[in-house]
Amino acid sequence: MTDLTRPTIRLRPKTDSRPLRRGAPWVFANEAVTDRRTKAMVPGTIAVLEDADREPIALVGVNPNSKIIARVLDADPNAEIDEAWFAARLTRALKMRERLFDAPFYRLVHAEADGLPGVIIDRFGDTLVIQPNSAWADTLIEPLAAAAAKVTGASCVIKNATGRARALEGLDEETTVMTGAVDGPIPVPMNGATYMADLLGGQKTGLFFDQRPNHAFAARLADGARVLDVFSHVGGFSLASLAGGASHATAVDGSAAALELAEQGAQAMGAADRFATRKGDAFKTLEALAEEGETFDVVICDPPAFAPNKQSLDAGLRAYERIARLAAPLVRPEGYLALCSCSHAADLTKFRTACNRGIGRAGRSAQLIHTGFAGPDHPLMPQLAESGYLKALFYRLLP
Repeated sequence: MTDLTRPTIRLRPKTDSRPLRRGAPWVFANEAVTDRRTKAMVPGTIAVLEDADREPIALVGVNPNSKIIARVLDADPNAEIDEAWFAARLTRALKMRERLFDAPFYRLVHAEADGLPGVIIDRFGDTLVIQPNSAWADTLIEPLAAAAAKVTGASCVIKNATGRARALEGLDEETTVMTGAVDGPIPVPMNGATYMADLLGGQKTGLFFDQRPNHAFAARLADGARVLDVFSHVGGFSLASLAGGASHATAVDGSAAALELAEQGAQAMGAADRFATRKGDAFKTLEALAEEGETFDVVICDPPAFAPNKQSLDAGLRAYERIARLAAPLVRPEGYLALCSCSHAADLTKFRTACNRGIGRAGRSAQLIHTGFAGPDHPLMPQLAESGYLKALFYRLLP
């Protein structure tokens, strides 16, 4: 029996319910009946999703103001979304991370793939940063935060309200410390390097854990090498390269604050004498380095999402091609070029084609030696292609 006191949201007659019964996580606004009753639902309402014949499918979080009008929370329409429910999901997520990592620095929850749609939780030792990027999670942030603290034993919980995803849900941008306190940047050990994460004022949650395996691969190429890390943020690839034995690494970014954190990380590693930063626009800096006659053994470009949606795809692919064209001439013969994309709208084939074209336009020939993706703390949901957003292509450039 379904709880008759709960509100309901119903699929349109022509919407196929089978994908949702098999694990698809989203209902788009054009797939649901959006009558006045549905439109009047408060964003974050927990409701029962029904098919066109009024048969219950799942329990969902509803936001009538979003293109994703409903997110599947539980296949049981009678489930109670309370602290115990959150604790069960979080315990399951934690169990895998503790098996994978020997230190408590990782993505604890990766949204739909971990059964918490629109929720990101990154762990920095004793501190958790929660991004409730969907209305249902924002509404239930208190029991979510309480369960997260209880399951992990963390003493500090931060609600991070920045980012494009919250804006699309019509949510505020107020970041708050919910429990505990944060006293400056937190040192994060990863791949032998030390990163300084600004959990309150940095990008996203303060650090990008998703590139961990790609940082490690780049470090294997960097032993004894001069490395250029473009769009470096807090020194992701450059500090990993220094830990891998690079003779020197230069980090390029447009943010002075991010570069200062990178310098602090290099200092903490005892590698400040092998590290330099250069503030500026990445495209202009690549052009300037070419004019200066600079070359490097390893060049890595890890830009922000140039193609965050389908509308920006063509422009984004042109930007990826341009990055490849400008970076390739800076790589010494038989050196290495790594090109990354976090744009889910640009799939691997399209991204690789753009990079290949850019390398070719630079007059270089290449071997593609490795394709990297996000680490295992960023699991993929098979029914959600968008969760496979990160790609990293490693090329060896020939004479």
